[in-house]
Amino acid sequence: MGNQRREFYWGLIFVLGLAVQCNAGVTSTYRRRLEASADMPLDADVFQLFVDDNTDIPQQDAPVLGTFLGDLGQTFDSNSTLTHYNANPNAAALLYVGDFSYADNYPYHDNVRWDTWGRFTESSAAFQPWIWTFGNHELDFAPEIGESTPFKPVSYRYPTPYSASGSTEQYYYSVRRASAHIIVLASYSSYGKYTPQYSWLQSELKKVNRTVTPWLIVLMHAPWYSSYKSHYMEGETMRVQFEAWMVQYKVDVVFAGHVHAYERSHRVSNIAYNITNANCSPVSDNNAPVYITVGDGGNAEGLSTEMTQPQPSYSAFREASFGHGIFDIKNKTHALFEWHRNQDGDDVVADSLWLTNRYFNPTKDS
Repeated sequence: MGNQRREFYWGLIFVLGLAVQCNAGVTSTYRRRLEASADMPLDADVFQLFVDDNTDIPQQDAPVLGTFLGDLGQTFDSNSTLTHYNANPNAAALLYVGDFSYADNYPYHDNVRWDTWGRFTESSAAFQPWIWTFGNHELDFAPEIGESTPFKPVSYRYPTPYSASGSTEQYYYSVRRASAHIIVLASYSSYGKYTPQYSWLQSELKKVNRTVTPWLIVLMHAPWYSSYKSHYMEGETMRVQFEAWMVQYKVDVVFAGHVHAYERSHRVSNIAYNITNANCSPVSDNNAPVYITVGDGGNAEGLSTEMTQPQPSYSAFREASFGHGIFDIKNKTHALFEWHRNQDGDDVVADSLWLTNRYFNPTKDS
């Protein structure tokens, strides 16, 4: 698979379905039938041990085609999302933006649901790298049942290569994959000034060599820019702490989850404010990243459907549907992002954007 040639192509982008224009952004009018998203039963076939005799395993250094997914859970909708992803023959890695099994939603934080989630995702995770971001459902902090150590189940089940990047905690770290330098931040580990995460990120950004890894990607769980009422502004304190660095180092794109819907922003920043001025609104910024929320994996808590009105000027497209995103790095100057909703066929694109690299080709995205 790693040796397959993928053609570089340009094409007209069609937005499928009706949409409405509001403050230069699009709020999709597509409506998924609002039915309960129930967890699959414990005896579902997707929870059985996965065995595959196919030895054509994707190579670690395959062309960079990353899938972004979050808040998956283990419902029938989750199965639809993962099935859509597995149908892509060119997918080489999955970058996961947090909230894994949702075992903490069960009585006593039922660890059986960690086992079933591991088997459920094994059809992909056994053969492709998954880059983990930790969300609020991984905290598993439950002193009422004697569990007072945060992140205990996930820490034992899903280790990360944090020490290789100089991090002191497995919840924030970096990896380099082909032409991308990927930084994973921890929304639920301390990040104030002088904390380990703050010091590590400050050091890590200085190490990025854009001539070796042109694309700089950041992952986190709680989004900094989201126009949904669910979890509104929960990422605000981290944004205030770190956003100026995202602009200074010309991060290309930031992916987040947490909000159970899809949203893509324009390139904006909100870093001009200080205690003596009133400059506290997002503005267009060519050096800023695009912010993409993909917390739409399909978990049992359902979709986030309530949006702030009118649509904020920073929001380019938003839709409350389950799905996943694909980030296809073509070369050092161009990458194509596509979002696929579960209700469509495997090849149908519901939203897309050509991104130009902020370091080598900081022109307008299209």
